[in-house]
Amino acid sequence: MASVMHRSSSDGGSSSGWSDAAAAVAAAAEDRAGWEVRPSGMVVQAREDGGGAPPRPPPPEIRVRVKYGGARHEVSVSPIATFGQLKKLLAARTGLQPADQQLTYKGRARGNTEYLDACGVKNKSKMVLAEDPASLERRYIERQKNAKIESANRAIGAIALEVDKLADQVTSIEKSISRGNKVAEVQITTLIELLMRHAVKLESIPAVGDSSSQKNIQAKRVQKCVETLDVLKVSNARLQAVVVTTKWETFDAPATTKWELFD
Repeated sequence: MASVMHRSSSDGGSSSGWSDAAAAVAAAAEDRAGWEVRPSGMVVQAREDGGGAPPRPPPPEIRVRVKYGGARHEVSVSPIATFGQLKKLLAARTGLQPADQQLTYKGRARGNTEYLDACGVKNKSKMVLAEDPASLERRYIERQKNAKIESANRAIGAIALEVDKLADQVTSIEKSISRGNKVAEVQITTLIELLMRHAVKLESIPAVGDSSSQKNIQAKRVQKCVETLDVLKVSNARLQAVVVTTKWETFDAPATTKWELFD
């Protein structure tokens, strides 16, 4: 047990030089001495280079009561564990990840590196678990971001379907002109105008992440179609319109019958 130092008082007596709280912290520190916490959160005997005192048995676990919303959980934990380690145990019970947890004990939110015993946590001590406000804000921002991405993806998908239809018409015109058949110029100009409208719509869509790459893909498709139509417009102008005429077959006038008149 840690020794407690005394100092002489002015009247010749002696009084304690440490407060009760300081003595409790010192005792807790002594209890933790000789123990170490592994990355898994398990408290084990500290490793020593040479021989020494025989291994000390781990301190008995305590049961703490944690309120989370309308539920109450009772968790067994080492008294020399940290609040961060307790959060890991609570994650399995509540489904709330340690990084999203806020543990409050005696009206104060506790940090991950604070030790339970140093904060006065004992058997059947009560705590309150809540979602960390910073975590709530991060979740809200993430939901807003995901909603924008989904909205952008829907808008880009709708434009992609329209571009598919227009691209088929471009291919049809290209085949017709390649066969030497002249098409009406208004068909080409109308397609170009429709494609440019979709280009403007794509430009107005705020996109990030994966939706941004999809937006760029559709923008390049529209640009390629417009460039193809510009070339076809020139080729189409060089073609002569095909005039279809009907050759009619002529026939001799039919013979008439000469009738003989009688008085």
